[in-house]
Amino acid sequence: MLAFFRALMGRPTPAPQQAQRPRLHAAEWPAVVYAIGDIHGCYEQLVALERQIADDARAIAGERWIVTLGDYVDRGPQSARVVSHLMKPLDGFKRIALAGNHEQMMLGFLTDPVGNAQWLEFGGLDTALSYGFRQRTSPAGTRWLRSVATDLASLIPEAHLQFLSHLPVSLSLPGYQFVHAGMRPGIPADEQAEDDLLWIREPFLEGGGIEGEIVVHGHTPELEPQLRPWRIGIDTGAFAGGPLTAVRLQQGHPPVFLGALG
Repeated sequence: MLAFFRALMGRPTPAPQQAQRPRLHAAEWPAVVYAIGDIHGCYEQLVALERQIADDARAIAGERWIVTLGDYVDRGPQSARVVSHLMKPLDGFKRIALAGNHEQMMLGFLTDPVGNAQWLEFGGLDTALSYGFRQRTSPAGTRWLRSVATDLASLIPEAHLQFLSHLPVSLSLPGYQFVHAGMRPGIPADEQAEDDLLWIREPFLEGGGIEGEIVVHGHTPELEPQLRPWRIGIDTGAFAGGPLTAVRLQQGHPPVFLGALG
């Protein structure tokens, strides 16, 4: 399975630069934070994992947050349903949804389908099908790509487009940074390039992080959660048969991992 993950870790040609996304900052920790890794259209696993989290949090008094780390769309079968679910409140929790590179690619395709045609090969067709798009047999040329983008844009609810367009790219809490992909070593958190927050692998994964900070991230699928001094990686390939993973974080307590299989 790991070899299959690695085969999917290429990067398409970057999409045109979009408006900078917001970056969230909190001066104090809530009672508990549950961070969830890459969902990729795996709606059933998301709902099952949220039930686990609700059960796990019953004995924890105070404010409780769920932070999803991006990549809600593509590859899995129910991207549209995942987006609808994440737009709704979850009883007893504050929900914070961050942006991933697949949301960036999706919006790039809708804006410029010819320049971002590779999105369809990186799981975008699965997303299109989840919104009711029916693939035609026309050749995949410029006219076809534009017709796909036009048809898909007409099928996606405007509320979904607004939600995906305005997702923040990071959340900082004292001693921790929550992002989709990671952070470039040696650069202060507030100076990190958005492109790195959404796309970086090396040198972040093996080369270290930011002094005094632990980065909680997804983006790079592994067979099990990664716990390193500078990072906690929780993308475990839910779309490819792995579990959808969450980590429970509380000040003064070690991380605890939870997972839901499809």
